[in-house]
Amino acid sequence: MDINKEYDEVKKLLEDQKNESQAISMARYMKNKFLFYGIPASKRKEVYKGILKREKNQKRINWELLDKCYQDEYREMQYFVCDYLRMMQKYIGFEDISNIQKYIQTKSWWDSVDCFNQILGNMALKDKRVKEIMLLWAEDEDMWLRRVALNHQLGKKEKTDSVLLEKILVKNLNSSEFFINKAIGWSLRDYSKTNPAWVRDFLARYDDGLANLSKKEASKYI
Repeated sequence: MDINKEYDEVKKLLEDQKNESQAISMARYMKNKFLFYGIPASKRKEVYKGILKREKNQKRINWELLDKCYQDEYREMQYFVCDYLRMMQKYIGFEDISNIQKYIQTKSWWDSVDCFNQILGNMALKDKRVKEIMLLWAEDEDMWLRRVALNHQLGKKEKTDSVLLEKILVKNLNSSEFFINKAIGWSLRDYSKTNPAWVRDFLARYDDGLANLSKKEASKYI
């Protein structure tokens, strides 16, 4: 199918479900940074379920379609890209990280940025080169790349690379940025469920460089 027709198909499906009052609420929640159709996540995924199924049968990622969707002014179109990539995870190669980086740095806010954590985390388990990219991102001037580096191991439990985690965390100590300090806290809190002793030790050793927000989040389960 022609890229423009596929894009129009996705957009039309979402437009047909537009809810003005919900759209206003969702936009307000995101500090009015984006326009919304006002479609809840579960309903949104159901709306384009058929398209994702068709795309999955292609067994390759249609980056041209995703690029076009990601540039759309409505936030649900960026969510479509996130859902698409999560579904097509096994077809994402190391050479595709530049595409993912482009999305992270486009229309950046926590809702879109965080959707790439799991994708990159899964990739890092299989390809050590991804870990090297995460180390580079951990000290990038773009805080959203740093946030992804901090949180890409969320949910990895025993598979967490604690050496990598510490390196990334240390690169982001003494930050005054809310989204970075929150991410530091989240990564520590998540790993505390698996290795509380490691997290307690980290908190003790780096106390001076940790924001109160990070400490509060990190200490939730320990």
